[in-house]
Order: sequence, then structure tokens, then C-alpha cells
Amino acid sequence: MNDFAGMEEMLQDFLLEAGELLSDVDNKLVDLEKQPDNPNLLNDIFRGFHTIKGGAGFLNATELVKLCHLTENLFDKLRNRQLSLNPELMDNIMAATGEVRRMFGSLEQSRQPQEAAPALLATLEQALTGKAAESSKPSRPATTAPAASAAAGVAASVPVPAADKSNDGPNWQALYGSLLPGGAVPPPASAATPPISATQAETQVATQVATLEASGQPAPPSFGRRKSDDPVVEEAKSGRRDNDKVVAAKETTIRVDTDRLDQVLTLSGEIGLTKNRLSCLRRDLLKGKTGADTMRSLDEAVSELELLVGNLQNAVMKTRMQPIGRLFLKYPRMARDLARQLGKDVELALSGEETEIDKTMIEDLNDPLVHLVRNSVDHGVEDAATRASLGKPAKSVIKLSARQEGDHIYIEITDDGRGMSADLLRSKAVEKGLISAEAANGLDDSQALQLILLPGFTTKQEISSVSGRGVGMDVVKTNIQRLNGRIDIVSSPGQGTTITVALPLTLAILPVLLVRLGEQPFAVPLAMVREIVSIFPEQLQEVSGRATMLVRGEVLPVLSLAAMLGWNRSHSPECGVLLQLGNASFILAVDGFAGHDDVVIKPLDTFKPKGVAGATMSSEGKIVLILDLKELLGDFSGEFSLPLVQRTEGSIAA
Repeated sequence: MNDFAGMEEMLQDFLLEAGELLSDVDNKLVDLEKQPDNPNLLNDIFRGFHTIKGGAGFLNATELVKLCHLTENLFDKLRNRQLSLNPELMDNIMAATGEVRRMFGSLEQSRQPQEAAPALLATLEQALTGKAAESSKPSRPATTAPAASAAAGVAASVPVPAADKSNDGPNWQALYGSLLPGGAVPPPASAATPPISATQAETQVATQVATLEASGQPAPPSFGRRKSDDPVVEEAKSGRRDNDKVVAAKETTIRVDTDRLDQVLTLSGEIGLTKNRLSCLRRDLLKGKTGADTMRSLDEAVSELELLVGNLQNAVMKTRMQPIGRLFLKYPRMARDLARQLGKDVELALSGEETEIDKTMIEDLNDPLVHLVRNSVDHGVEDAATRASLGKPAKSVIKLSARQEGDHIYIEITDDGRGMSADLLRSKAVEKGLISAEAANGLDDSQALQLILLPGFTTKQEISSVSGRGVGMDVVKTNIQRLNGRIDIVSSPGQGTTITVALPLTLAILPVLLVRLGEQPFAVPLAMVREIVSIFPEQLQEVSGRATMLVRGEVLPVLSLAAMLGWNRSHSPECGVLLQLGNASFILAVDGFAGHDDVVIKPLDTFKPKGVAGATMSSEGKIVLILDLKELLGDFSGEFSLPLVQRTEGSIAA
């Protein structure tokens, strides 16, 4: 049932603006925890809640108004120094923002939100009176015991309180069992752990739900929450729950600066004038006017059209560009909650938030960056005691930054933690059977660090609900490769780790090198191309029965494009293109080249051959297939074993 019939436009405007406000509030709360007496932060947070409350009032969202009003009053007392901020109060405030986000989920489904958890409302009201009972304060989250049956890929841990012997409250043991991954029932709490009341436990659950939602993890089904993938509403994937089945729907709208739209309109008008000029010249040519003046005018008009079309293409692409800071907004809260849960003192420092990237890529970057931030907090940095013994500051600083260099975006996450040992990674990969000992010995330190991207690789001895299954970094690699990006890892034991993700500015227009097999052109992404080389049969050498060629001291495998596509060729290719795929280099043998171009990829929806990413049209009007080399070559392992071709009687054959 639609509770907002006739108010859909107002509702969407509210969700768009309120979502941004709430994300900004979350980040300012993280800053406020470090600067509790900062009046500017308190005022900004107060205004954020007040604005959300006002919009909710227009929509008659009574329960949302009630929760915002209570939280707003808390901040009013904090800024007037009638209350002082402490960790317990901050936990309840964070739980309140999680409830607000949950209510946004109901509004997205055109339903009035249900009341917030009664225990949370009671705790907020008690805090306002300054008489909050000790039992109602949420205890500091603790790390869970390993759960062997936890589902792979789940990255949020839930604290397990001691069993409550009271018959007055719900069965918390069973409830926490439903919150744990895979429905695992946690082991009994130690007898030394003091029992807690049902009120306290419920508040803990509310706090943890907020943590799960802020970190992008699915909320507990017992509470009917949904996943909040992105703090920016216009770039979020909204969850639709129908009979307990969640369907994700991508947001199809985008905010565009009016100046950029004005530029597109201006260029469109100029192209229209140039088109009229070309039509006039065409009529002159048909009438036999082929003099020097006519041909010069035609050349000028065509050159002007090329310039205008190029400018229009760039202007249209800019309308798709969004600041990456909208994605970065969610991570400080996530890092704060996870660090508090693990008993660590971590600050996530952001920079380069104004860097722009294609909106569609921002959506696909969410999962990889969630894993990278969580890994830095969990794997990367040490706890306070360990850092003190090493002479490091108790607080660890993780830096998340973005910058543009040329036609690429670079996202870096750097921690000052324990770092990684290349030798340890080699031995772990061999121990888990991911690569052979011979292959491990053949990897240099840079390649050994890339082993953490292999499926199933982990250095943790025990599995927890945060990490230890070897899933997270595999997700990072898969998603980044899907975006035609690459991952570079630099690490020093005892000093820290830097992971750099390099991505093209956009996937809508792809610079390609055009290669030929016979007369059929194919396109190879230009970002993978290192150089063009000549192939002479006498230069080919067999290594382990595979064709290789020496290029400036580097032994490279040679692959026949014809053999990979299953084409029968009667002659040996005489040229090739040296390509870089991840950390592996190889030579792709082809018949010739047809130049390079910037193309728009047209997807092949009804029929997609293996190894083909899409199609485009050449300037001669021919259909050009764009190769998906990752799919053609297969997902190469840590041994970098590629489907090579062999040398046979001076020729290259499959």
C-alpha cells in the first residue's frame, strides 16, 4: 500500500537531501568523538537533525519526527553544556542515526516507518534527563568468538552478551544466534562475564544494527532492516523487500551542474549550424561546384565539426562525473565502529574527495573499498598495546585518498600498521595449495604481495565473522578488473601497507588499438598496450614447450589471437602487440593494425561470444568486436599460467 499517493516527487526530494544530510551527520559525529567540545560540529549536527525532522514533518512521518526530535534535543543540551558527551551516549546517538537510516528504507518503499526500538527511545529520554541508568548504557562492543559455520564473505561481527537468566525479556541467545552469519549459535559466554538486563542487551542490538547498516552489511532479519549500500541517496541501491526477498534496484537519476548542461546546449547549437553549412556545401557539390574555394570551405566545415563533436563528447561525459567524496562519506563511520568493536584506536583521514569519476563506476567501487577499509582496520593496524610495545602512537591513522593523473583515477589506502612479509605470503600460498613451491620461488616481492588477491588466501589462523575466509580481497580484485582497473600493493613489515587502485576515468568511451586478423578488425583496450613489436620465426624460443620471445631482456609468452578465437590460419603472423594484463605481460600475435580510436561500446545483449566485451563501428562502417582479454585468457593464477601457443616448424600454432 502506498502511504504517499500524490507525494512521490516530494518524497524523492526529501530522501535525496536527507540522505546526504544524514551521511554528513555521521561523519561529523566521528569528528565530534575526537573533539567533543567543538561548538561548530555540535551546531552542524543539530541543524542536520533539525532539517531532517522538518522534512519528515511535511511527509507526516511521525515516528521519524519523534526520533529526530529526541536526538536533536540531546545535541541542544550538549551545545548548551547541559550534558557532556561520553562513549555510552555516543553509542546511543550512533544507534539513533542507524534507526533514522532504517526509517529512510521504509520511506523509499512508500511506507510510513515503524517506531524505533523502545529501548533506544527510553535510553535517549533518560539521557535527556541526565538520569540514564547504568544498565541502559550499551557496553563496549567485543570481538566475537570464531564461528566456524559463518557464511563466507560476511564482514561484520556481533557482540555476544552473557545469557540473561531473566524470564522477562526475549531469548537473547536465540536472537543473537539469528544475527550471526549463517545462523550460527555463539558459544556460551564466560561465567566471569556479568549478566546484563534485557534492556541493555536490546540497546546493544540497536547499536550493532546501526554499525552493520553504516558498514554496508545486511541488517539482522529479525529487525526487518535492509542493506544501505551508499550514503548518497541518488547513488544508492535501494532494497525492496517482498515476502522476505530483497531486490536491489539501482538509482537511475543523477545530479548535474547547470553550467555543464548549458555547455552541452551551446555545443549542440553550434553543431547544428555546422550541419547546415555542410548541407549547403553538399548542394554546391551536387551542382558541380568543385572549385578550390568550395573544397576549402568543405575542409574547414569538416574540421570544425570534428572539433565540436569532440568538445560535445567531453561535455556529455562530464555530466556523468561525480565527486568520489560522495562515496568516501560512509567510511569514517564504518572504520570508527569496527575499530571500537575490535578495541583499536583508529582514525580514517580522507583527502581528494573532490576528484571526479564516472557515476556508474562509483556504484561498483563501493564493495571493494568497504573491504579495503575493513582489512586495514582489522588486518593492517595493531591494537594499542602492541603499538605501544613497538614505540608507535596508540592511535593508528589510515589514509584514504583519490587523485586524477591523466585519464586515470588513483585511489590509495595507506595504513601505518604491521605490514606484510613477502616470504610469509609465499609460504602461506603454498601451504594452502594455491600455488606450487616452484611457482612461489619464482615470484619477486611485488608479485608475492599480489597473492593476497587470490581466492581463499588469508594469513589468519582462525576464522572470525570479520575476516579469515580469504574472500574480501578476491572480491576487490574481481570488481576492479571488471572496471578495467589494476591493483598495486606496496608493504613493509612493521611499517604499513599501501594499496593503490588505478581506474580509467570512464567506461562509456574506450580508447582502443585496432588490430586485424585477415580483413576483420578487432579492438584491444589501449590501456593494456605497451608497444607494437615485429615477430620473426627465428626470434621465437621454446620454454617448457611454449612459444616465447625476448624483448629487451624480458622473456615474454607469445599468444596467437587466431588460435584463441579458434580460427584456422595458414600463415604465421608477422607482428604483435605487447600487452600488460595485471602483473603479467605477453605478446598478442596478429596479422596487422588499423590504427587507434575512441569508441563507444555497444553491448551484445542477445548473443555474446566468449571473449567479446561488445561491439562498435569503425570509420569505414565495419563492425568491430571489442575483445575481453581477461575472459579470453581465463583468470590467471598466482603462477601466471596463460594459455600459450607453441612453436611448430618455425610457425606459431595453437
